[in-house]
Amino acid sequence: MRTAPPDRPQPDVATQRRVLLVDDSRAQRAMLAIHLKRAGYEVVEAVNADEALSAFRHARPDIILSDWVMRGMSGPELCQQIRSEGHGAYIYFILLTSKAEPGDIAFGLESGADDFLIKPASAAELLARLRAGERILQLQDDARSAHDRLSETLAALRSAQAAMDRDLNEARRLQQGLIGDSQAVFGDFRVSNLLRPAGHVGGDLTGSFAINARKFGVFAIDVSGHGVAAALLTARLATQFSASVDQNAALFIDEFGLYDSRAPAVLGRYLNHLMLADLKTDSYFTMIYAVIDQVSGDVRLVQAGHPHPIVQRACGRIERLGEGGLPVGVIENATYEEISLKLDPGDRLLIASDGLWDATDSSGNMLGEAGLANILRTNRGTRGSNMVDAMVWSVLGYSGGQQFDDMSAVLVEHDARPRAEAAGA
Repeated sequence: MRTAPPDRPQPDVATQRRVLLVDDSRAQRAMLAIHLKRAGYEVVEAVNADEALSAFRHARPDIILSDWVMRGMSGPELCQQIRSEGHGAYIYFILLTSKAEPGDIAFGLESGADDFLIKPASAAELLARLRAGERILQLQDDARSAHDRLSETLAALRSAQAAMDRDLNEARRLQQGLIGDSQAVFGDFRVSNLLRPAGHVGGDLTGSFAINARKFGVFAIDVSGHGVAAALLTARLATQFSASVDQNAALFIDEFGLYDSRAPAVLGRYLNHLMLADLKTDSYFTMIYAVIDQVSGDVRLVQAGHPHPIVQRACGRIERLGEGGLPVGVIENATYEEISLKLDPGDRLLIASDGLWDATDSSGNMLGEAGLANILRTNRGTRGSNMVDAMVWSVLGYSGGQQFDDMSAVLVEHDARPRAEAAGA
C-alpha cells in the first residue's frame, strides 16, 4: 500500500477554511496552492496587494498567506490595511519572507501579522503553521458561537421578563384594587388608605368596611417577606376582610339578625389559628384591626406585632398606643389584648407599616415615632388623601428617595369640628 511522502500530509476533508494566497511569483503561488488544496483548504489567489484587497472584500478569507516583498504595497502594509478595515471575524495573517533578522520579524508582527514563514518553507512547516492558526480561529468560532447562544438566551430572558413585568403590573393593579377606594367616609369619620409596594407587588394591605349603621372596621396588614409569595398571601387575607358577611371573618349576624363585628382580640386568635392550622404557611403577618363607633367615637383595636398606632388629638398632642403584641401565625394559641380609646372631633388615628417607621436617612438613622410625629405636626392642617400624599413625600424626602420596603398606612380622622370650636362659632 502506497502512502504519501512525509512532506505531503493527507487532505483533511473536514477543513473548509478559505486561504487567500498573495504572491507576485506565479511559480511560488502554484506550489503553495497545491499544498493548500491537498490539505483541504479552499484557495483564492492574488498577484499583488491591490488584488488581495479586492479578494479580501469579496471572498472574506479565514487565513491570508502573503509574501512580504511585492510590487506596490508590501506584505506588512497589506496586513495593516486589512486590520484597519475590519472583517467581523478574525483573520489569521501569515507573512512569507526571506527576512530572518529579529528586527524584521518584530516589524512584521507589530504590523498585525500573527505568524511568519521563512522561504523556502516545506509543506510540513506550512501546514503546521496553518493548523496553529486554525486553533486560534476555532477558539474564536467557539467564542462567537457561545456569544450567539448567550445572546439568544438573553433575548429569551428579556422576552420572559417582559411577560413577567406585564403580569406583575396587572397583579399590582389588581392588588391596588383589594383596598377598594383610597378614601371612605363613615358618618363624621374619614378613612384614607396608602398602599405603595417597594416592587411590582407587595405584602401590605389596608382597608375599611362598614359593619352596621353605627360601626365600621379598619385594618392594616403586613405579610412577612416581599414579592409574589407575600402578595398571594395578602390576597388570601383580603377575603377575610371583604364587605360580604359570608367571607369577612370579622363579621357575624347576631340573634336579632343584625350585623356586628367580633371583638378585635377574638379575630386575632381566629386568624392565628387559620394561619397555623389551615393555611400551613411559613409566613406570618402583623396586623392592626380596629372597630370604631362613628356615633360615640369609641375605638377598640388589637395590635398584633404591627408598629404602634399614633393618635393626634385636636390640640396637636401626639399619643402612642399599644405594647406591640405577637404577630399572627407564629405561636399556636397566642392571645391578644385589646386597646380602647376615643376619637373626639378633630382627632385622628394613624396606623403606619414598618416601611414608614423604618425609613432611614443617609446616615442610617430611622424615621421612627419621632419622625412620624413631626410629619403629623407639620401637616396638622392637612386632611384626608392630601395628608397621606404629604406623608409619602416627607418619608421619601427623609430617605433620599429610596424605598426598600412596602409602605402602607390607614388614616382615620374624626372630621367634625371640636365642640369648643362649635360653641364659639
